[in-house]
Amino acid sequence: MIYTPLTIKALKLSYSLHHGQYDKAGVPYIYHPYHIAELMTSEYSVCAALLHDTVEDTSITLNELSELFPKEVVHAVELLTHEDHVPYTEYIQSIKTDPIAKEVKLADIRHNSDQSRFAGANDISGTKLEQLREKYAAALEMLLAED
Repeated sequence: MIYTPLTIKALKLSYSLHHGQYDKAGVPYIYHPYHIAELMTSEYSVCAALLHDTVEDTSITLNELSELFPKEVVHAVELLTHEDHVPYTEYIQSIKTDPIAKEVKLADIRHNSDQSRFAGANDISGTKLEQLREKYAAALEMLLAED
């Protein structure tokens, strides 16, 4: 991960906002955005990776983020925030318009596709795992497709 004052601010904020949240395997949620951030190649993509689920899964708003981070980071987080009324395929297509959002989403999909993360988790069925596998495979294909 790239450590700068800005990425450390994003790390601290993400940690604070996701505190007490757990993923489907019962692991503290912060490990997911931290893992994605470790794969990023620029200061802004690290920030976007750390913050990519904050608007969707916590109480912070895009307006609040815009007071703390550059517009490029906030725009990527906005694109990475999947609103319930937006079809998933439309959401994925919009991410392709921004290189930071696309880099983060590719890493996010690859991490979410790693089903070894669910080792020992009893709360997720084989059917649900198969649905997730199909969803992420299709999303990855869309993101990598040349338009």
